[in-house]
Amino acid sequence: MPRHDPVPRSYRRAAAAWRHYKRVMSWMAIAAIVAVLLSLIYLKSQGEPVPIHMMIASIAGVGLTVLLGTGLMGLFYFSNNSGHDDFAGGGDDSDDRP
Repeated sequence: MPRHDPVPRSYRRAAAAWRHYKRVMSWMAIAAIVAVLLSLIYLKSQGEPVPIHMMIASIAGVGLTVLLGTGLMGLFYFSNNSGHDDFAGGGDDSDDRP
């Protein structure tokens, strides 16, 4: 009876990196919500009434900026942890390049 090959180590490494990335991004979503709430509290504390369009712009601007920044930085570390960057440096001469 034929035996199936085990899951390659690189796939397990990538799966672990995805789990870590998702966990970090869930924490960063909470950080984005906190940043939005703090920005709205700051705007409200200035004493003047805050128009609804300014609230929407603050929520979108602050929230998306935090998520975009942390998401891109997280992908930078994800590509390193998952093994996608292993052969990008050119330091490994064991492949069959001329």
